[in-house]
Amino acid sequence: MQNSKVVIVGTGLVGMSYAYALVNQGTIEELVLIDIDRDKAEGEAMDLNHGLAFAPRKMNIKAGDYSDCKDAGLVVITAGVNQKKGETRIQLLTRNASIIKNVVKDIMASGFNGILLVASNPVDILAYVTWRESGLPQSRVIGSGTSLDTARLRYEISSIINIDSRNVHAYILGEHGDSEFVCWSNANVGAKPIQDVVNSMDEISFVDLDKICTKVKNAAYEIIKRKKATYYGVGMALVRITAAIFNNENRIMPISVLNNGTYECEDNVYIGLPAVLNKDGVHHIVKLELDDTEKHKLNHSATLLRDILDSINY
Repeated sequence: MQNSKVVIVGTGLVGMSYAYALVNQGTIEELVLIDIDRDKAEGEAMDLNHGLAFAPRKMNIKAGDYSDCKDAGLVVITAGVNQKKGETRIQLLTRNASIIKNVVKDIMASGFNGILLVASNPVDILAYVTWRESGLPQSRVIGSGTSLDTARLRYEISSIINIDSRNVHAYILGEHGDSEFVCWSNANVGAKPIQDVVNSMDEISFVDLDKICTKVKNAAYEIIKRKKATYYGVGMALVRITAAIFNNENRIMPISVLNNGTYECEDNVYIGLPAVLNKDGVHHIVKLELDDTEKHKLNHSATLLRDILDSINY
């Protein structure tokens, strides 16, 4: 295991859901919280420390500053701003890109040489901005991508076929957003193709499963409508990514990575693809054999992301 020190930039709902899950799962040895509101970061660190007597392992937790990034194995960026009334999506994106640019500048000024994980939205766009501004190899800059969407997909499938979601192997690929899609051609339950599973069940049809994609896409909207924000799911997804890195797992996860020619779509974007994660970051992107419809959807998603990047001069 490399130095299992994590720095979280941003102590909002996502950042602290991630921190809380890290403590409860005993994933790391050291945790540093950075926020523009120093008092908030200090209060959050105090609160987490008071639960350590009930945690599975000893951890060092504190509020800090960007100098703490120097010897961190992983820095996770959850900072960002919400949309103002009357503000367009591009205006919001421009503001968040500016924030990320400044955050990355401060991180790199510390001498940081670890892995950067971006959770701020729109994650694919901001992961690309982070990569460009950091100067780090593409293998060491990743976004949470479609990891949460995939978890939602597996939960929905499991609830229909009544099989544990951990035995459902299916991915959401593409943008973490409206153009994402289910890669049904490579979906399995255990080692059995999902189409065969459905064919063996009288009570459901594949049409029932196909409706799931829309449900997954709209999940965030439905949660936000009820409780104003989503954060627990992505917090746990970030912990799973963190464990894959620090435990050198070579685990395949659908995260936001730079497509380097593995898939026949726009290369110069960060987009949700299955990638092998270990202590060095992304070891390689896994090439799935997509059907023609899926190839079209991936290309469409990548083109949309490139158009957005062009609009903010990246």
